[in-house]
Amino acid sequence: MPYQPTIGLEIHAELNTASKMFCSCKNDPDEKRPNYLICPTCAGHPGTLPVANEEAIKKVIKTGLALNCKIAEDSKFDRKNYFYPDLPKGYQISQYDQPLCEKGYLEIDGRKIGITRIHLEEDTGSLLHPEGADYSLVNLNRAGVPLMELVTEPDITSGSEAKKFAEQLQLIFRYLGVSDADMEKGLMRVEVNISVSRGKTLGTKVEIKNLNSFRVVQKAIDFEISRQTELLENGGKVVQETRGWHDKKEITFSQREKESAHDYRYFPEPDLPALHFTKEFIKAVKAEIPELPEEKSRRFSKEYGLDETSITVFIMQKDLSEYFEKVVSEFDEWLSVERAQHNKQLYRLVANYLISDVNGLLAGKEFIEKDFKITPENFAEFIKMIYKQEISSKVAKMVLAEMYNTGVDPSSIVDENKWGQMSDSGELEKIIQEVIVKNQKAVADYKSGNKNAIQFLSGQVMAATRGTANPQSVQEVLKKLL
Repeated sequence: MPYQPTIGLEIHAELNTASKMFCSCKNDPDEKRPNYLICPTCAGHPGTLPVANEEAIKKVIKTGLALNCKIAEDSKFDRKNYFYPDLPKGYQISQYDQPLCEKGYLEIDGRKIGITRIHLEEDTGSLLHPEGADYSLVNLNRAGVPLMELVTEPDITSGSEAKKFAEQLQLIFRYLGVSDADMEKGLMRVEVNISVSRGKTLGTKVEIKNLNSFRVVQKAIDFEISRQTELLENGGKVVQETRGWHDKKEITFSQREKESAHDYRYFPEPDLPALHFTKEFIKAVKAEIPELPEEKSRRFSKEYGLDETSITVFIMQKDLSEYFEKVVSEFDEWLSVERAQHNKQLYRLVANYLISDVNGLLAGKEFIEKDFKITPENFAEFIKMIYKQEISSKVAKMVLAEMYNTGVDPSSIVDENKWGQMSDSGELEKIIQEVIVKNQKAVADYKSGNKNAIQFLSGQVMAATRGTANPQSVQEVLKKLL
């Protein structure tokens, strides 16, 4: 029997509240000045008292409800005692036996991955280890930031499934508005618990700490499955330990033996009261949950008739999908007098230009509507002009680039540059006659049976008209004259 992996994840996400978890210091992950966002409370000075951040508690409960969890009616905070240089109090305020949320799940590819618990704690500070120096530096800006921890059941069976779970969770956090979950900034961190075994007896669990990208999550799991399997097949023993990930070598490495819960000497936090949540409170939080990715995917398919690839892009880019819906809402009155079967053609046209052309102009940058110069009204007008064949596809690209750079409405750009679709059939025929005279070889090729020659001649006409001729009309007139 081959060795089978058993995998569980612990995912930490910093909540995007205005202030820290137990004090009024600003919660700003972009602050560059070290030890600037601190006060006696989050710096662990004697005699200070914590006050719980209500908004952080609500955000965790909202997350739990979105992930099908049971919400605790009664909860509390606990002290988790351990020493580390970036832990100013010498303990962390966390939750132990009464977490806010328990027994939920998230479906991945039709399979439910169980969620054991979601609890709330405060983050630690951060350490900087200058290369070649014999000291470390401590930055307490992050100390006390509200940190949500989600622990899964050991239901995950591969690195790719773990990667999908973490990606989907990040999307849900962002849709809920509870965390920016930016892994590059450390706002979301993934830890893996993994063992391999034969049969029903579980193997020795190894933890891999602080994985900072989805790619690394998959690579670290795949490596660890291979490492543990090879070790056992050679008669060795897997040690329960904490391991890190070496990005350049793409291997895990031993850091320390794994602590157990009793090593932390948990006890109820004496400076914070117990928490009680009424059914009315939980119901009010549930009412704030917006449309989540899976629901949006189904709706975009049914309502707009978009293909799976387009829907995936919109689900991943929440701001872009919201902009798309603002654009199509501009068509409501106009579409009421158009034939209904054309509606979805129009929606697909909007999606194609946003996904292909606008994302191309952004050149890899994230779409953020407040930074985007084209209003939904102007983008809708631009799509109407294409749909009604008032401008050609070539001109459309030039108009969109000008709108992107200036924010000017499309009609003004077309009028100013005289880019409107050529409507004078006599003028078009005259230009085509000139192209035929200048390109006799292509004409001869066409007449001798090379049908591709007409594409060359069409291109010459479009160039001569600066893209303002209707391509279909060009083909028709060319064939007639030839």
